[in-house]
Amino acid sequence: MPEFYKTLEQLWLFDLSRIDEVSLTAIFLILFFTTFLTEDGACLAAGALAGQGHISFLFAVSACFAGIFVGDVGLYLIGRASGRSLSRNAIFKRFVSDETLLNASEWLEKRGVAAIFISRFVAGLRLPTYLAAGFLKTSFLKFVFYFIIAAAIWTPLLVGSAAFAQSFISPRYFFVSIIGLYLLLHLAINLVTWRRRRLFLGKLKRIGNWEFWPLPIFYTPVFLYVLLLAVRHRSLTVFTCANPAIVGGGFIGESKDKIYRGLSASAENTEFLLEHVLMETENEEAFETFEAWRKTKGLDFPFAVKPDSGERGADVSIVRSNSEFKEYSERTSENFIVQEFAGGPEISVFYFRFPSEDNGKIYSITEKEFPMLKGDGISTVEELILKDSRTVCLASQYFEQNHDRLGDIPEVGEEVPIIEIGTHSRGTVFKEGDRFKTPSLESAIDRISKGYEGFYFGRFDLRAPTIDDFKDGRGFKVIELNGVTSESTNIYDERYSLFDAYRILFKQWRIAFEIGAANAAAGAEATGLKVLFDLYLGIEHEEDPQN
Repeated sequence: MPEFYKTLEQLWLFDLSRIDEVSLTAIFLILFFTTFLTEDGACLAAGALAGQGHISFLFAVSACFAGIFVGDVGLYLIGRASGRSLSRNAIFKRFVSDETLLNASEWLEKRGVAAIFISRFVAGLRLPTYLAAGFLKTSFLKFVFYFIIAAAIWTPLLVGSAAFAQSFISPRYFFVSIIGLYLLLHLAINLVTWRRRRLFLGKLKRIGNWEFWPLPIFYTPVFLYVLLLAVRHRSLTVFTCANPAIVGGGFIGESKDKIYRGLSASAENTEFLLEHVLMETENEEAFETFEAWRKTKGLDFPFAVKPDSGERGADVSIVRSNSEFKEYSERTSENFIVQEFAGGPEISVFYFRFPSEDNGKIYSITEKEFPMLKGDGISTVEELILKDSRTVCLASQYFEQNHDRLGDIPEVGEEVPIIEIGTHSRGTVFKEGDRFKTPSLESAIDRISKGYEGFYFGRFDLRAPTIDDFKDGRGFKVIELNGVTSESTNIYDERYSLFDAYRILFKQWRIAFEIGAANAAAGAEATGLKVLFDLYLGIEHEEDPQN
């Protein structure tokens, strides 16, 4: 083993001058295990070593093929052994969503085992496809057969390409060249067809527009500012006291069902609320329970269905038939809400109230626009998504939500809605909605909020038959209420710069800490870090930890 670590050290320090002194066994093991982290990277590294004459081409291919075979067959066996129970794991769900697995399963069922072969050549499809093959109990022999054929083509090609390129590069730049080859490989893959070029353009546009940046990157300055506020208030989690009525103040993992029932505690709020029911995954008669509830309430399709503790619109769907409801309930891995569907325009209203004040205020309003495509009589829905300058930025999201009609060709001038869920991460366009702010709306939101004892800070998602209903403060329905980690989503309006967005979010968090501190002074107890971490992992806390 010391020799194994010595080899790693040489590679890390770009020192290949003595690599020939290392045993082939150590090199084989390094390449073998590296495939578990990055198959393409391992193949490129093996090819580079072969190109410089440190190992033979056959040895390089064999080491990578062995690692890829063990790793990918392992994914299949994990999927087969665990079944859908794996998708219920909170940590696993943060890497592979139910929707991704569903799409992979549908693709596998449509294409058959040939999908296993195709996925080897399409980045991003391997993990969900191999797991889905296990879930669906695809024949192991067929899986191995198609996998071996695909890997036998892919591995030598990738290793050989790296070997050829590396023969022109100095060993001194080993790692730099590997990174360069890796980037060139993915660039080449992204430029092969018009479809891939458009998808690649969408990626570039997302990089250039902060609106589409990954949350860990965008929220880093906000996180640092929150730490500064925590130092000022001498508490890391005092902001959770902003909403004593909600577990963790609504930081993460809060139950939509419990929040909605909290809103319904006041009889005056009834006119603004939708009928809903909580469906538990342990309930083996979910459909019968749903049907009984639906008939008792006198409701008909469609319905909105969403995880009880989901975030940012994840796994939210509109079901229009019994079969769609059954499909959703069978594939979901957690408790979910079935809610009466409300049509019409949608806005988000961010509200806050200091405990010492009689009336609260609207902090911001976001108007939501649902993208529409216009048919040209020639292009498919997929092509229209890729042609549009904005929808191409979130093409993968729109593909997932319209997967059953991507091949349809709309008529000339026909308008095609491609999203019904009002969340930014799913592709809805957010605009500054200050034109909706009226005394009537502010009064209505304040009245609803005060009817939920222990709520002071958060964002309402509302729908109404007409825009005027919002302005008049009547006729609208509360779709959802989010707590302390709600965003003031008007920041995504194109008129706002990155600095404007941070200014709005910083002020929002400052208010959250101030309200939390005021409630803490009045006796509210801040949620501990352990409880917040449990909520992050999906571990429920039945009792409100603040009380």
